[in-house]
Amino acid sequence: MKILLVEDNALTRFTMKAMLSRLGHEVVAEAEDGENAVRCFKEFKPDAVFLDLILPGKSGVEILADLRALDPAAKVVVITAVEQDEIDRRLADKGVDSILRKPFSFEEFKTMMRTLAGE
Repeated sequence: MKILLVEDNALTRFTMKAMLSRLGHEVVAEAEDGENAVRCFKEFKPDAVFLDLILPGKSGVEILADLRALDPAAKVVVITAVEQDEIDRRLADKGVDSILRKPFSFEEFKTMMRTLAGE
């Protein structure tokens, strides 16, 4: 899969990129904020987007809405340390494909990727 990685923490981006590569996926673009996330989504047309919730500028929830407006079928995985039922409901209402809670193990990540790929 071609992946757009939207995360403002460089270490987290590096770690996720390494895990994705280990699983045979390619990070085609990285963004640290909402403006660049939407631009990269339009430019690179990834198979899936990994989206942090707390970012400079727009929130992950706002970016998710922007991505859905561009492509209602886009696969989006929210990766966050925030655990609140209200946010989970808002994400579900906007059609998020999966929520992965930080910190997560490689096994959790691998399982989520299999589900995302329909395996």
